[in-house]
Amino acid sequence: MALPAFSAFQLEELLSRYEQGIDFHFAESGVDPLHLSQLLDWAGEEVRASLDATALNYPEVNGNLALRQLIADRYPGAGPENVLVTVGASEANFILAQTLLAAGDRLATVRPTYMQIWGIARNMGVQVDAFELCESAGWALDHDSLSAAVGDDTKMLAVVNPNNPTGAILSSADRAAIIAAADRVDAWLLADEVYAGAERAENAPETASFWGQYDKVIAVGSTSKAYGLPGLRTGWIVAPEALIEALWRRHEYVAVSGSMLGQKLAEVALSPTVRPKIINRTRGLIRGGFEMVEKFVAGHGNQLSVVSPQASAMCFIRTHLPISSAALCERLRVEQSILIPPGELFEAPDHLRFSSALPADYLAAGLQRFSTLLADIGEA
Repeated sequence: MALPAFSAFQLEELLSRYEQGIDFHFAESGVDPLHLSQLLDWAGEEVRASLDATALNYPEVNGNLALRQLIADRYPGAGPENVLVTVGASEANFILAQTLLAAGDRLATVRPTYMQIWGIARNMGVQVDAFELCESAGWALDHDSLSAAVGDDTKMLAVVNPNNPTGAILSSADRAAIIAAADRVDAWLLADEVYAGAERAENAPETASFWGQYDKVIAVGSTSKAYGLPGLRTGWIVAPEALIEALWRRHEYVAVSGSMLGQKLAEVALSPTVRPKIINRTRGLIRGGFEMVEKFVAGHGNQLSVVSPQASAMCFIRTHLPISSAALCERLRVEQSILIPPGELFEAPDHLRFSSALPADYLAAGLQRFSTLLADIGEA
């Protein structure tokens, strides 16, 4: 029996096939994962003891109340009734698409972007229109492309801010334009904000949420990226209460609930005493890692260039080579045991999404192997 037509999530397929057997994993999208011992040392012995006494039962299906309150506290005007805890941001995006979109609808999404919501929508028969970030303008929004992508029948706009893969943060003017576009056509605005807190500058303010800027805003977050805790598989949706109720019903079909330990540890991570320590660690890794990558790119200036990211654990390197970025990444994987996603997976050929918020010695050794291959390839 023939299966229905389906487009795979190519980026995640690449990761799931190759990330476990590689020497240098520069394809990860979050900071170097935090160890459980460090998290619990920051939390203190009382918290450690309470976790020891935790029964490994189901948590509250929509998320433990204490965790939902901690999440709501990050979004002015929100309460725990505005929060649904999900199995990572991945489940959040999936059930949002299933709830708010249907075949024949239109979705307008930023590009380049993490392609999950794009692929989910297309597999549902939704028309996907793109509005662009402009590399020559530091990955700022192209306002003309936004106007062209959003029509009267657009049901949802989707942004990732700070952006994956570029690390750009939307300016106030760009944010206002996106909100105005959604408001003009009465569309939902889905803001994936998983990199909030992962700003590169040491004293930079945390990227402001779209939450509260428009009555149909949905904010998505997780502990995976800025917190360095992807193994908790804990994400969340902040949305109007009526929508949260509808999403909760879909959540029961997809996952029933997240894990008890994942949610308990997320409570620790988001607590007022531990969260600042995590964010300080995150920003240190981001700053130090990108400084090394920036020097590496400058040393290969005829082959590579990069717009400095404002946030996230990665940057989007442009290649100036006689081979495609896809071919380069395949050679890096096969010949040097380095995994990097090519720009083709983000509909941006001649780019690499490079993860750099990693330990310095590991990063330096991998960059040395990268240099070896670049020397072999030569310039365009």
